[in-house]
Amino acid sequence: MFDLMSIIVPIIFIIVIGIIVFSLGQGIVTWNKNNQSPRSNVSAVIIAKRENITHHQHANAGDASGAHGFHTTTSTSYYVTFLVESGDRIELCVSGTEYGMLVEGDTGRLTFGNKSNKVGLLWLM
Repeated sequence: MFDLMSIIVPIIFIIVIGIIVFSLGQGIVTWNKNNQSPRSNVSAVIIAKRENITHHQHANAGDASGAHGFHTTTSTSYYVTFLVESGDRIELCVSGTEYGMLVEGDTGRLTFGNKSNKVGLLWLM
């Protein structure tokens, strides 16, 4: 019995470490690719703004039946649609602060990167 465990435990440990190293490697490759991607800088007009509000109910105390009640979480995502000089429309997810400072009809220079870019845009008037 002990001989079997002395073989299985190290194998499982090596598999788990391998998965962690592989995931880290993939993350670094994606991060590097995104940082090397070019940024676009175009004239644009803000043509629309929208919010996406989602509500989720979760059972208290891990009880799926809801016998102990529920608690609700809410999250809001903000989106701005730009009309660029080529005639294309680009919708970007922005932070609440950026969303609040942008107004439909504003014109300026839009600098934006890839999807994983947290900032997403730089609006210059």
